[in-house]
Amino acid sequence: MTTLEVTVPLAGRGAKRKQAYSKASAEISAEAISSPRGKSALNPSAPLEEMELKAKELRRHIVMMTGKAGSGHPGGSLSAVEIVAALFFKILRHDPKNPKWTDRDRFILSKGHAAPLLYAVLAERGYFPVDELSTLRKLNSRLQGHADMTSTPGVEMSSGSLGQGLSFGIGVALAARLDKKDYRVYVLLGDGECDEGQIWEAAMAAAHFKLDNIVAIVDHNDLQLDGPNCDIMNLEPLPQKFKAFGWHIIEVDGHNLSQLLAAFEKARKIKGRPTAIIAHTIKGKGVSFMEGNVDFHGKAPTTAEIEQAMRELK
Repeated sequence: MTTLEVTVPLAGRGAKRKQAYSKASAEISAEAISSPRGKSALNPSAPLEEMELKAKELRRHIVMMTGKAGSGHPGGSLSAVEIVAALFFKILRHDPKNPKWTDRDRFILSKGHAAPLLYAVLAERGYFPVDELSTLRKLNSRLQGHADMTSTPGVEMSSGSLGQGLSFGIGVALAARLDKKDYRVYVLLGDGECDEGQIWEAAMAAAHFKLDNIVAIVDHNDLQLDGPNCDIMNLEPLPQKFKAFGWHIIEVDGHNLSQLLAAFEKARKIKGRPTAIIAHTIKGKGVSFMEGNVDFHGKAPTTAEIEQAMRELK
């Protein structure tokens, strides 16, 4: 086992905090990546470089969407880009031409304020035109501030209040068992969202029912609406908490596609219990003035800030 040190700037507080996490080399080796099952999201032989370019494109979409709307949540959308890119461009079994395909894998965005990220990847995968991203938060748009499964293709759960996605995902995973389906369920949680008690009720239930077809991914960027998690509600030791609830734990650098892909493949092989992937990330990743800056949890960039961000994301 080895330990990585990740320095995360906390803008406006004049401090830097170090995260330490352990990882097994077998869990992060790109060689551990195998091809997705059946119908795939992207050609399994696609190079990581192509996925990295897609991730940068998703970041550009997020900045432009929230900037044009004048509102939204860019920080927590940017921190989870690689997580979502790994899923939609490699891991998930899905069909953009048939969003309700019964054998599809399910991606559930529990941290619903990161809707700009979900919309960006759905558009890039062909669920609806990319041009529609410019309608974010507009009247009569399908792309509202929180996703609506009744109007937006590819959205699996209508979101709003935090803390509900893992419970929803457990219901979907149990349905797969009852229906004798082999689809998998992936739930993206925010770390601040893990303050919610419902998350831990769900964590107990998933382990109780031995749901090995569900994976919870925690976007562990260490910031929430009002500031650092450690000041508002200390979550640590988060991995040990999930482990105590009966989950298999994998920790990764949440901006490293190789580690993420290997973690998802490792999770597929775990039997008899659910898996939690703790993805250590940086809020606002990819845009210098947003990185580690809690102000951009729910603040859109100005015109000048959009221009700067676009230069950085070339």
